[in-house]
Amino acid sequence: MMASSAFEPPPGPACRVLSVGAAVLDTLFRVRSLPTGQGKILPYEMLQVAEGMASSAAFAVARLGGQASLWGAVGDDAAGERIIADLSASGIDTSGMAVVQGARSAVSTILIDDEGERLIVPFYDARLHDTVKPVTEREVSSFDAVLVDVRWPKLALAALSAARGAGKPAILDGDVAGDGVIELLAPAASHIVFSQPAAERLAGTTDPVELVRLLKRKFEQAFVSVTAGENGCFWFDEQTGKIHHLAAPRIRAVDTLAAGDIFHGAFALAVAEGMPIEETMRLSSMAAALKCQVFGGRTGAPTRAEVCAALRDWDARAVEAGTQDRAR
Repeated sequence: MMASSAFEPPPGPACRVLSVGAAVLDTLFRVRSLPTGQGKILPYEMLQVAEGMASSAAFAVARLGGQASLWGAVGDDAAGERIIADLSASGIDTSGMAVVQGARSAVSTILIDDEGERLIVPFYDARLHDTVKPVTEREVSSFDAVLVDVRWPKLALAALSAARGAGKPAILDGDVAGDGVIELLAPAASHIVFSQPAAERLAGTTDPVELVRLLKRKFEQAFVSVTAGENGCFWFDEQTGKIHHLAAPRIRAVDTLAAGDIFHGAFALAVAEGMPIEETMRLSSMAAALKCQVFGGRTGAPTRAEVCAALRDWDARAVEAGTQDRAR
């Protein structure tokens, strides 16, 4: 068991994390089971919330005690106004958000069943991302880390490149994306956290250890990890040259929506704070697990105090991948 003090933020001002990418107005419906064909399904709970990969990650940063800024784009419509207002009220600096004239804001409808699984129907207007502002090293140097998702590739690449030039952690949320997007962004990143589906598409295997091995060989410049949901996370340890595995906390999932985004936000903040890698993965894993126990997408992101309290009772340790995990 590790003292929670190992996961507390360092003394001094809160670290600043810039999150770049998706901002979406989600309508969540909670249903007993996901539909398998045509017909009508009646939800028993509903929530509208502004989120999306980068937005939810930024919220995680704010909840965990960091200063979160978001660069994304919305349309000049009511949904866009709602997105910015919702995220601003959640403690995120949205002053860098773009409002695109003539474009429609991103929206999605999401069904979440009693097992915590979901069905997502998103809409993105391509016009939102037609224009990319210049991003300078000086502009990003005020941040302690930069995290990008795959939804606005041109801006993501500019932000990653500027962060690397400024000597800041340049972190890629390597989720499933259009053809060539990961290949475009990954070489500019200093840290890449892949989702297992995205990693499998890139590497052509389903074995998580082999996924990490192949992706590290492909993107040698970066810290490489793969998140595998209930099977925990895997990463290449730069000090030992081995692949490590951390089992996931054992929970009953209520809502897995935004869990990966919460992991990424926690990861970015921990990296910004200079936390050692195993502690970074433990903090991120627990933040994601606690979120999964709450319905409401990113609104279930835990506070730093909640994560630290949960970590006091979780004695899982990273092991060399392929060896027997210790007690969880």
